[in-house]
Amino acid sequence: MVLFSGSASAPKATSDCIRDCFRDCFRDNVYPGLNLGAHEGRMSHSDNVSIRRFREPDLCQLVRLISETIGISYAEVYPPRAVQFFKDFHSEKKIADRSKTGATLVVEEDGELVATGSLVDGEILAVFVHPRLQKGGRGKALMKALENEARASGVAELGLSISLPSKRFYESLGYKIVEEKSRDVGEGQRLDFWKAVKQLPKS
Repeated sequence: MVLFSGSASAPKATSDCIRDCFRDCFRDNVYPGLNLGAHEGRMSHSDNVSIRRFREPDLCQLVRLISETIGISYAEVYPPRAVQFFKDFHSEKKIADRSKTGATLVVEEDGELVATGSLVDGEILAVFVHPRLQKGGRGKALMKALENEARASGVAELGLSISLPSKRFYESLGYKIVEEKSRDVGEGQRLDFWKAVKQLPKS
């Protein structure tokens, strides 16, 4: 789920692949609910799954999704101060700001937001899939949607930052690591990640 993609110090926060139907669903950069039900290949047992644009009423639920995902997935591989850095980087305000300066998409399943990702100035940011639903195709479907969004905007090369848990996922999607990075987050703890890019083929 990008700083970081993976898979917010926020009030109220608690705690492979979909078929090529996307080539039709994203025609003209429109997201008409993007139903991924019985006729389009299922990501899970639910027939009521869609990818759509973020709406303002989604904010509280999106903050909770991102905070829970960081708390579960990142705490296993990063020290505590690095986990807190991720939460601060994906605060409620920053999530809202990204939705205004770029494009934020969400995956909605049975009325619940289960994944999200943003595109801002040719960079993919904040890709998260709830841990209980990872490896079910949602992340790949979401990335394809974001890449189509970028292509429609004339972006030829996408950039993103890769966290430790998501390296294999992004490499499988064709992202090439160009730089290894490490941030000092204090008290002798570090946050390690990679910068990566992907050339987008012309449509």
